[in-house]
Amino acid sequence: MSIAVSIVEDDAQVRASLGKLIDGAPGYRCVSQHSSAENALVEIPKFKPDVTLMDINLPGINGVECVRRLKPQLPGTQIIMLTVYQNTEHIFNALSAGATGYMLKQTPPNELLAAIREVNAGGSPMSSHIARKLVQSFQHVTDTTQAAQSLSPRESQVLDLLAKGYLYKEIAERMAVTYATVHTHIRHIYEKLHVRSRTEAVAKHLNQTRRPMATAA
Repeated sequence: MSIAVSIVEDDAQVRASLGKLIDGAPGYRCVSQHSSAENALVEIPKFKPDVTLMDINLPGINGVECVRRLKPQLPGTQIIMLTVYQNTEHIFNALSAGATGYMLKQTPPNELLAAIREVNAGGSPMSSHIARKLVQSFQHVTDTTQAAQSLSPRESQVLDLLAKGYLYKEIAERMAVTYATVHTHIRHIYEKLHVRSRTEAVAKHLNQTRRPMATAA
């Protein structure tokens, strides 16, 4: 039995090429093509494909949001993000939304067909570049987590208040300490997190608290 595939891609030429590739390969058939997420959300549930190839950079609703809305309607459909983006945040967001694979558009045709077959069989195909980025990201999360764990309870409290937008003076008042004490805590936070500014410290703090949720899907 052939693998039924739907395509969501706004570039007409790319969409047609993918459709031709899938229909021309034994064991695969393209059941629908869609130029927007809006159209895909209405039409794809009618076809109930085994696999959907989803672009991220779509006009209107983007690909990640489309996956998030489509997956509850079609829990059995496996979704591969097919994109030019290697941005780690895009990868995590897509996987968190319900995508099962993440391939680059420049992936050779035979590898793309293999990825469709793999995801349909229960795997999670990813381009080697994407897999490398995920590994690097996990390593970064581990480093950040270890650094955050080295903070004292008071330093963690200061960092949490910084992330919530409190000014140094407001932090001092809230913690019932002096302005100088807050500065000392912040200096220690910078040293332990290996950052040079409030923005970097807060970014690391938010990254560390967000990543475990994103990687759980």
